[in-house]
Amino acid sequence: MDLSNPPSSAAPPADTAGFVPTVDLAAEAGRSDFYQRAAQQHLAPLWRVLHGLVTETPMPRCVPALWRYAQVRPYVMESCAQISTAEAERRVMVLENPGLPGQSRITQSLFAGLQIILPGEVAPAHRHVASALRFIIEGRDAFTAVGGEKTMMEPGDFVTTPSMAWHDHGNVGDAPMVWLDGLDMHIVNLLGASFREGYPGRVHPVDRPEGAAMAEAGCNLLPVDCKPGSLTSPIFNYPYRRTREALHQLSRFREINAWHGHKMRYVNPINGSWAMPTMATWMQLLPKGFESRPYRATDSTVFVVVEGAGSSTVGEQHFDWGPHDIFVVPSWVTVRHSAQSDAVLFSYSDRAVQDKLDLLREDFL
Repeated sequence: MDLSNPPSSAAPPADTAGFVPTVDLAAEAGRSDFYQRAAQQHLAPLWRVLHGLVTETPMPRCVPALWRYAQVRPYVMESCAQISTAEAERRVMVLENPGLPGQSRITQSLFAGLQIILPGEVAPAHRHVASALRFIIEGRDAFTAVGGEKTMMEPGDFVTTPSMAWHDHGNVGDAPMVWLDGLDMHIVNLLGASFREGYPGRVHPVDRPEGAAMAEAGCNLLPVDCKPGSLTSPIFNYPYRRTREALHQLSRFREINAWHGHKMRYVNPINGSWAMPTMATWMQLLPKGFESRPYRATDSTVFVVVEGAGSSTVGEQHFDWGPHDIFVVPSWVTVRHSAQSDAVLFSYSDRAVQDKLDLLREDFL
């Protein structure tokens, strides 16, 4: 992690004693008895805290941060000697935002962690309300099984796990497989809606052939009697080879976006919405020499470098990045990207939620 010049994670300074400007500070001493009596009835005066609750601009506690894969990978590998998948259930090293220590958050609303599974291992089946995405970092010949269908995974693949879908992972190859886990658990927990259940066996039965989901929904066609039971896309593996080809074809004829390069969002083919109902996901191509214009938005975003090299200026922080590096752009912090070679970035954020709640704001500078 690049923390050579870590930004402050402290809360923004409040007015004297935390009061909003309209409060008469000289009169506050005479109100202390009232405040104490009200507190006994679990009441509190809004005027003492309103300034911090309704801020003029977003005040995220998460800060810009970069995890260099070359530096964190040894710890991911060492974790295999420290604990088994059977004991850990999911052998994951959490990417903790420096501004949110000890909270298992990469942004204020989202989780990220690097999961590793060794040859011959199985991560046992379970299910939970929190939706999950897997973005494959390295390895071959490992699989995830979701809702009775198995899919093999390759670097750059984007794999989804819908809410309350049984899922397990296994490695039938001869080398470790590492992927990024992204979950909306903090949104779920904020709403008090979390449930989790372990499966009685190590793996859930597979009752659909591999490729069934892609055949049903991945060719701009749907079975006539298709009745989706989830808001998550029925395609649960978006292969990188298809995504990369789509970006290449797009770049051949479409004018480049000055802020995002050639950027495409993953969609649910049934309704055209986000592939997952709570987490927005994209892939973007930054051609060699491209320098983006400044941009900011209210969704804090996690970026994963798939290929290529470049740099990003996030607020006052400058990050040089290469393949597999991971970095965060907090809410309403300006970002600019520069590509030293053709570069591809995967990203995810809570924009899908903000869209639905009419909260999203963005600024093209």
